[in-house]
Amino acid sequence: MSTNTGPALAHRTVSSIRAAREVSPNSPHTPIRSLSSGQISSPSSLRADDDVLVIELGCRRLRVGFAGDPVPKRIVSFEGKQARRAGDFRAWEAGYEDDWRKRASGQAWGWEQQLWQLDVRGQDLGLVGDKIERGLREALVKYLLIDSKPRKMVLVLPPAIQIPILSSVLDTLFNRFGTPTISLVSSPVMTAFAAGVRSALVVDIGWHETVITAVCEYREVHTWRTIRAGKLLIEKTKNFLVEAIEGRPTPEGEDEQAPDDVVRFEECEEVATRILWCKKAHNPPSQEFPEGLPTLHEQDESEPVDPAEDTTPTRIHLTSCNPPRTLLIPFSRLSEPCETTFFETRYSPACFDDHEFPLHLLVYRSLLQLPLDVRAMCMSRVIFTGGCSAIPGLKGRIFDEVSLLAQERGWDPIRGKGVEAYKKNPKLQRTNTPPKQVNTDGSSTSIPVVAQQQQQQTPTITETTPAGGTTISDTSSPPPTAVINPADVPRQPDQVEDHIRQEKGYKPPIRGILRAIDSMGPWCGASLASQLKIPALAVVEKDLWAQQGVNGASKPSEIDVQAIQKSQRQSMGAGGLMRGSQMSSWTLGVWSTV
Repeated sequence: MSTNTGPALAHRTVSSIRAAREVSPNSPHTPIRSLSSGQISSPSSLRADDDVLVIELGCRRLRVGFAGDPVPKRIVSFEGKQARRAGDFRAWEAGYEDDWRKRASGQAWGWEQQLWQLDVRGQDLGLVGDKIERGLREALVKYLLIDSKPRKMVLVLPPAIQIPILSSVLDTLFNRFGTPTISLVSSPVMTAFAAGVRSALVVDIGWHETVITAVCEYREVHTWRTIRAGKLLIEKTKNFLVEAIEGRPTPEGEDEQAPDDVVRFEECEEVATRILWCKKAHNPPSQEFPEGLPTLHEQDESEPVDPAEDTTPTRIHLTSCNPPRTLLIPFSRLSEPCETTFFETRYSPACFDDHEFPLHLLVYRSLLQLPLDVRAMCMSRVIFTGGCSAIPGLKGRIFDEVSLLAQERGWDPIRGKGVEAYKKNPKLQRTNTPPKQVNTDGSSTSIPVVAQQQQQQTPTITETTPAGGTTISDTSSPPPTAVINPADVPRQPDQVEDHIRQEKGYKPPIRGILRAIDSMGPWCGASLASQLKIPALAVVEKDLWAQQGVNGASKPSEIDVQAIQKSQRQSMGAGGLMRGSQMSSWTLGVWSTV
């Protein structure tokens, strides 16, 4: 039986099979981009163009991280161990820790723990740049895990940094890291931005000084400062420990400076950071309770011991004194360094200079010197920040003291015996009581009266007419009416507008009351502002800095702000905080006028 077999099929290779499956689409489409091995590189190179480094510069700390992160990746501390060179193994020698007095001789106490001094005369600015480079390069390589490619930076600065220090920092970042542009932002403004408010009174309790800055609509209005800060607290702590070691109390009203070779700086700082606390106000401000019975919550009926009366001994082990010893100090006495550093209640306000005012008096005076509308916004948004603000009870004590001063003195800047006599003299007070207007909610509002007179009875004249009638004429003038100032009349309730605001959920801004709020800190504020592509006014370009230096910066009054903002808006894109066309005139912002 024969079978009919057709011609054999051609051998179908793998390439022909794949080619047969490809069907051309009916509609136009974008061809798929073929990926090559040369287009894929390390993750660090992919992030190089998008990442902006945020650096917060402080006298003792340097915070470094990426823009958009909630916390910095690395906090660099400028300590004595950082200044050691490679191959320096003296720290493992016998007796090295006990030989700290010889190494610190001839230098200020704790000079190794800070980056710069307030007085920059005679200071080695090259050493400042070397410390910043070493700490920053270590943070980039070990903690941020990025290479040394040039990246744009945001530099968070204190409100009043010295121009030589700023010049040294910018030289280091431009010349040693190759940064193309650096944006300068203010620490108080970023603190308010991180708190979610546009206006605030920022109290920065730092190392050298406590700086109080009034910020209104993201602009610095005024700045006050005092030397009562972390450095003075460490010195008071040293005096406190030396008195406990020697067993002799300091006489009342005398401030003796203890020698620097008794206790090490590191141990004094550890005691101040971990053990010290702050007392409550002696006369706490009165609180206004709402009408009605308060809500009773279940709580422990056992009365706690007042910390100011707690005499429980606290053990403090000191190894740097000769010989090492353990101090037993009552817990109530551990608040004395904070009391003498930040408040100094032993003296009257007239005894202090302008640069050494206690914190509560300086906060009250700063609010008193602000304009009325700015004060109403700032007093409801008081922010405490800085390293020393973490001391237990310090922020609450300052706020209570300011509230007590506001209740006793009010917001009248004029004080004295004449003012008190005028307020107590009943003859000089107005006797006329203004009328009251009843509102829709049942409350009454006083309407200021400019002039108000009582109607007096006047005689009438009766005349007889020829027709036999009588006519009564009144010779008195019409009774005067109360004259009300239209500017002081309260606004009439508008039901339509109130209904619209209620539907939209409108809440009027809080103002006119003392209130403290929390903030995430200036570094977080700068990180958020950079991530949101908010343009900065003070932007320094590398080429302009290399050509002109710090002397090429123009004053803020000579800069066309609108032109700069327009150029920055046109160049908005990835890293928009830093990007902008090269400006012929540039400024250092508020730091150029220091």
